[in-house]
Amino acid sequence: MLAPARGLLPFVLVLLLVVPVASADVATPTPEWLARHVDVLASPAMEGRRSGTAAGDAAARYLADAFAAYGLRPGGDSGTFLQWFVLATGTRLAQPSVIDVSGPPASRFQAGAAWLPHGGSPDADLTAEVVFVGDDEYAGRDVRGRIVVARGAAQAGGVRRTRLERLVAAHERGAAALLLLEDPPPPLDATPTHVDLPSGSITPAVADALRAHPGAPVRLRVTLAREDRRAANVVGILPGTDPALAGEAVVVGAHYDHVGREGGVVHPGADDNASGTAVVLGLARAFADAGGAPRTLVFALFGAEELGLIGSRHYVTQPVVPIDRTVAMLNFDMVGRLRNERLHVGGVDSGTRLRALVAETAAAEGLALDARGSPYAPSDHARFYAAGTPVLFFFTGRHEDYHRPGDTADKIDARGLARIAAVGGRIVAALAAGGRPTYVAVERPRREAGRAGPSGAALFGVMGDGGQGDGVRISGVVPGSAAARAGLTEGDVIVRFDGTAVSSMEELRGVVQGRKPGQRVSVVYVRDGRARTASDTLDAVP
Repeated sequence: MLAPARGLLPFVLVLLLVVPVASADVATPTPEWLARHVDVLASPAMEGRRSGTAAGDAAARYLADAFAAYGLRPGGDSGTFLQWFVLATGTRLAQPSVIDVSGPPASRFQAGAAWLPHGGSPDADLTAEVVFVGDDEYAGRDVRGRIVVARGAAQAGGVRRTRLERLVAAHERGAAALLLLEDPPPPLDATPTHVDLPSGSITPAVADALRAHPGAPVRLRVTLAREDRRAANVVGILPGTDPALAGEAVVVGAHYDHVGREGGVVHPGADDNASGTAVVLGLARAFADAGGAPRTLVFALFGAEELGLIGSRHYVTQPVVPIDRTVAMLNFDMVGRLRNERLHVGGVDSGTRLRALVAETAAAEGLALDARGSPYAPSDHARFYAAGTPVLFFFTGRHEDYHRPGDTADKIDARGLARIAAVGGRIVAALAAGGRPTYVAVERPRREAGRAGPSGAALFGVMGDGGQGDGVRISGVVPGSAAARAGLTEGDVIVRFDGTAVSSMEELRGVVQGRKPGQRVSVVYVRDGRARTASDTLDAVP
């Protein structure tokens, strides 16, 4: 693991490119300087920077050390650069958690190697008979008030049945509890979704003991302790130099987290989003070296973007400068693969005069501009725009390495990254010194762009929290999308999409991509511990 020390920043003495902006010269970073930061953030030692992991915390401390080295003031908790927030509420085993089988001979199985409750199970202390249903073979069986024992997630009649589907089936039939035969039982953090039914997974040894005493009462006790899992934003402040404007702020942001490991393989996340993180670091150092700007500059590196814009949501509710005094927010997300010298900038119609400002600065850098008026895209700026702040979203386009192990540092166009940093520096300087742009309410398009897929592909319109193996927990819904029209909201957990069981966002994405725009689809999801069904028609990615 990379030690989060200032010794990791030997390259701060590299020569810088000087770009004149406003009334002062702000030295924006060179390609070599940016590339070295990308190399560190996308290195194997960072393990994909997943929020809520030790590697994610190490990345946050590395970035905090960088802000400290540049002389920024801490904008986090208790005089630090780290602004902590709750990522999720996890569970740990408590006592008593036990299965007692009546004899003779009586058998007792403590939770552990022989069986485990599910992380989403409610606490329980109940006594009931046991009924075995195999692969959800409920025909002719009355399971009301009984403990149901079924096989784990497997193929049943050619149809894949997940843990959640089996829970839903047992709950709908009035079961008192569900025990799944799974050896070894999955850990608590792999089964977090709550269904209003006590549940757990048992080994064959427990199943054999239950079978040996048909009709005998079995006591099931489940006790779980809940605990928060946290992650951090990294926030540095450069106070304004003009007393008349210093009470207002421009936020310069990017998310530093990525998806970590998937399938046991590290996903480096060089473009997504070590690239944007490096740009924000470069601009923070540049403006600090220049002595600041008339307005206060807030440099914010967000955690848990990949889990549903959680870090930026927290910042917007706990800003270091009030949101109503935040004049604009610039978001750099996936800016490391400039192609054909074309820069995409979204949100240019979210505030007055932004379109002209972006066009002028891009032209000054010799970049072709793809300016998009809509501020709606699944990245951190969306939280700011929803709170009433004009936003700009810098993006160089999606590619085949998106959320794959191939998103490596050697594929970053460092020269292009430096040019984008130069554009960003000019825009920040203008916004920090000139008239304040007025927020503009842009009409929500029925079909959203962003990083949902290639143009013309089917779009359902949800963001997942990044969990694996227990359904797709929704962390955000695209306004006006099929998901929104179907009534899905943040916190719902998708169990089955159009007849196919899904256990992760990647599985859901694959199923959606196999459908066509205009096709009507159904979705089974869990809300408040109960299963629901909805349907709507898929849109197309513009």
